[in-house]
Amino acid sequence: MSEQITSAKATAKTVRIAPRKVRLVVDLIRGKHISEAISILKFTPRGASPVVEKVLMSAIANAEHNFDLDVESLYVTEAYVNEGPTMKRYRPRARGSASPINKRTSHITIVVSEKEEA
Repeated sequence: MSEQITSAKATAKTVRIAPRKVRLVVDLIRGKHISEAISILKFTPRGASPVVEKVLMSAIANAEHNFDLDVESLYVTEAYVNEGPTMKRYRPRARGSASPINKRTSHITIVVSEKEEA
């Protein structure tokens, strides 16, 4: 007896937005139905919204194409952001000194699952 796969995931790695900023957007959609999550992302005025929406659409496509899951019953099970590699730069400052600038990157992961009919 084979176990039925009920979830699919998508990941975007090394996205050039700081994880702290992306987490604000990802927290809005965690646990929501995908149609609600997509509309939230469309109307959230943050730079990370289009990127998170793209990852969500990819997870939905993976669920539909790879695992034959029903798109109407999908919801966001997990959504998390990990820190990617940091690009270190330096900015010239007064009197010949320099101060560091950290250009942070994010790894965004979204997992969608079918709602269990109980």
